[in-house]
Parts: sequence; C-alpha cells; structure tokens
Amino acid sequence: MTTHEPARSREQRKQDALDRLEKDEDAWVSTASADGVPALVPLWFVWDQGTLLMATRRTNPTAVNVTPTGHARIAVGHTRDVVLVEATAEVIEGADLAPESGDAFAAKFNWDLRGRPSWVYLRFTPTALKAWRESNEQSGRELIAEGRWLA
Repeated sequence: MTTHEPARSREQRKQDALDRLEKDEDAWVSTASADGVPALVPLWFVWDQGTLLMATRRTNPTAVNVTPTGHARIAVGHTRDVVLVEATAEVIEGADLAPESGDAFAAKFNWDLRGRPSWVYLRFTPTALKAWRESNEQSGRELIAEGRWLA
C-alpha cells in the first residue's frame, strides 16, 4: 500500500478489519500490571462472537495483568495494515468456556486447552477499534467507539 492509493471508506475498512480478524492467527497483546509494568506478547486468537479469544498459561504476565486491570491493547496485522483494538479483558477457565467457543479455538489451531489446568482463556471485548494503512487513512480510522461499530 502507498499513500497514492485512495483512502478506503469506513464501510470498506470495517469489512477489511473483519476479514483480518476472521483470518489472521496472531496478535500482539499489551497489558500492564497493577503497578504499571508493561507486558507485550504475541498470542494466537480466534474472532469469536465479536470478541478476541486467546489462551495462555495462567501464570504468564498477560493473564496475571488482566485480573487487576481488566484492560488490554491488541494489534493485528502489520504496520501498513493494522487493526488496533482497545478492549476489556476477562480470564475464563476452560471448564467455564462456552463449548462453541472452545470448539472454534480448537478447530482453528488444532489445540484444545480446555482440559489443561495450567492454561486459561482470555476474552477481549473491543471498546475501541481503529484500522488504517497509510497516512491518508489517519482520518476516519475509528471504527468502534464505546463498544459500538460506527459503520
């Protein structure tokens, strides 16, 4: 992509963002501890019922940080076609995960963690979402605000 291409409409950006959320596998997840120590890790994800569902060991900083703060930032894509999500976060035990969500995660990654006690699922619900490619798309990049789609 170059700035010579016209900026996408908000509707096109939404569709492109949804396509990326459905098809991509990896995201960068940023959290902070209660005393402000940042953590940035890549995690697999599945777009599940309008949320990003991930899994990690319960002792990893990302899972630990979600508990006191309940907030995270997530980046999907690369720097020239990014979907940036601000989200509320919750930790879900494998036994408490809805079967269809666990099935979706297991199907996408051929990895079912529901019976592994040292692992938890993390569900990130977008409160804000922005998508852009180049500088000509800085304007209008906000697609979700206050938890609602704008397009």
